[in-house]
Amino acid sequence: MQSVNIPEMVVLLDDDGRTIGSAPKSQVHHSSTPLHLAFSCYLFDEAGRVLLTRRALHKRTFPGIWTNSCCGHPAPGESMHDAVVRRVREELGVGVDDLRCVLPDFRYYAVATDGVVENELCPVFCARAVGTVRPAPDEIMDHAWVPWEQLRAAAGFGWAISPWAAEQVPLLDAAGVAQPV
Repeated sequence: MQSVNIPEMVVLLDDDGRTIGSAPKSQVHHSSTPLHLAFSCYLFDEAGRVLLTRRALHKRTFPGIWTNSCCGHPAPGESMHDAVVRRVREELGVGVDDLRCVLPDFRYYAVATDGVVENELCPVFCARAVGTVRPAPDEIMDHAWVPWEQLRAAAGFGWAISPWAAEQVPLLDAAGVAQPV
């Protein structure tokens, strides 16, 4: 967990996905956000439902939007696996089981209505949630367990879900993640 005095850092990338440095997360997201490393994670329960979360209203990018279970950035030198486990615990208060990377090369660029840009190389993970979800209110304002078909329908009809989830869901569906992990 980051100390209050040490800023959270993100890994900056060149167009080929190679690390070129790092920068404080608070300074990276703006109208010309540089390409950086991130991840998305979709958590499933024992019944095969997927956890959707609604981003807190004070989030810098896409506040109040429904999205996948958890997003985050690995710290410089942190493995992607460790970063996913850390952020899921921090944001949702749960552990993960059967964590696997399903879309290792996913990359997207999205512009929010306020002009803030997301520009990420963002491997996509799936896992089974272990424990009771206890969302951190500074990260998540609401959450819901939904059948995969409901998420697929939302993505297909362009409902108010994050642009990265709207792109990821059809790719995950094609990869067969609708089956319980």
